[in-house]
Amino acid sequence: MKGAVKDYMTTEIATIDAEVDICTAAVKMAATPRGYLIVLEKDFPVGIVTERNFVNEVLAKKRDPLRTKVKQIMSSPLITVDPDEQLTTAADIMKKNGVRKLPVSKDGILYGMITTRDITDEFSDYVDNSIRDVLRYIPML
Repeated sequence: MKGAVKDYMTTEIATIDAEVDICTAAVKMAATPRGYLIVLEKDFPVGIVTERNFVNEVLAKKRDPLRTKVKQIMSSPLITVDPDEQLTTAADIMKKNGVRKLPVSKDGILYGMITTRDITDEFSDYVDNSIRDVLRYIPML
């Protein structure tokens, strides 16, 4: 299966400053349909905060969300994929690093995000089309 990450990534990226408190971050994340925020320090992407970070690093540890900063719970360093890489490469990076959301960047510039859902949707379509192709060539009994 061929397909470049840039052809399937989402270009809308929600960001938040690393110094913002968790309550403010949660409100911003709830306003987006994605379940993550890219964390910025001086307008440079340095990490990602996801719903999983909120659960594991704030709720489970009973931290005060008004006193806890995004930078204290973010996942960092930011693991990324080049927009010209194949979807299979992005899937391999996700598997190797145990992540479900992968920022797409090149030369330090953030272009978008690719998620396991994006890849799964594409692979699902590929499998469906492949099965249809095979069934066309099986002689009818």
